Amino acid sequence: MNFGIGVIGCGYWGKHYVRIFQELPQTRVVQASDLSDESLQIIHKYHPAVGLTRDYRDILKDPSIDAVIVATPATKHYEIAKECLQAGKHVLVEKPLATTLEDGERLVELSYKHDRTLMVGHTFLYNSGVRKVRECIESGSAGTIYYLDATRTNLGPIRQDVNALWDLAPHDISIFNYLLDSMPYTASATGAHFLGAEREDVVFVTLMYPNDIIGHIHVSWLDPNKVRQVTVVGSCQRIVFDDLSTIDRVRIFEKGVRADSQEVDNFGEFRLKVHDGDIISPRIETNEPLKEMCIHFVECMQTGSTPFTSGENGLDVVKVLVTIDESLSSNHSSISLEAWNGYRPANKIEMAERQDHV
Repeated sequence: MNFGIGVIGCGYWGKHYVRIFQELPQTRVVQASDLSDESLQIIHKYHPAVGLTRDYRDILKDPSIDAVIVATPATKHYEIAKECLQAGKHVLVEKPLATTLEDGERLVELSYKHDRTLMVGHTFLYNSGVRKVRECIESGSAGTIYYLDATRTNLGPIRQDVNALWDLAPHDISIFNYLLDSMPYTASATGAHFLGAEREDVVFVTLMYPNDIIGHIHVSWLDPNKVRQVTVVGSCQRIVFDDLSTIDRVRIFEKGVRADSQEVDNFGEFRLKVHDGDIISPRIETNEPLKEMCIHFVECMQTGSTPFTSGENGLDVVKVLVTIDESLSSNHSSISLEAWNGYRPANKIEMAERQDHV
């Protein structure tokens, strides 16, 4: 089957979605929409066969379009994705899924109700480097995991609709949840808006995961040093994923430290066992994560299978973001996520039994 694709939002990510879906043999981009004439002109320059419109509802009305990519500013994700699902389209929405928990839940329920694929653009989970890090953790070679640290900084771009947390941290929250195969149980954060706006432009986040694993995230629009790095520290290894490295995207430091199991009588006799070994740069398959994600989206539409980064997966990230926001607004206190344990949208059967309509 050849799927007709519509792309709403033709900025940085949108133009790449147009390119990739034009390249895939199973898809063709029928229309692209944006409010910027300049963005539409760029699409026309490189993809003259793609129809252009300033009104995204033209895409919803087109019966030849089976699926829609929503690559708009974050605060528009819910409303546009909702209309797409109601129009019977499959949807791939950029991160975050929505900017409130209630909106995220409604999108997932709508995907059930209309039996449509809903996928969230957590692109880093399709990155071969991130997947290699998870392989190392699952193999046990890293030993006991102590903490994870992520830094995502640059000079802008400064968003006008969300703060630096909602703009940048969804990547690292999704990576942490994936690497540890779990959700955090508490979150705390400190942030500031140095540029004078009400939106935080720098945020420091601490997440507590099961087994006392700490997750620390630093996001900033103010740092002149662009960094895209995740570090996993265990008792036997330190693993570093550097997305900006063109050579060694993953480095494994076979160095670690753990407490000596021998009992001691006082702190002065406390001893540590230090393991010092090689630094390894494993072979990482070269791939374009965004393209891998798009291929997976097509497969899910073809087979009806649940996407790896499903609506529910995206909703988990929104739960963490909402909790961090609560900490930012409550004097940086630690906020429990236990209220979300077991929380999920109504499934297909429950939706069918409901008398009311979403």
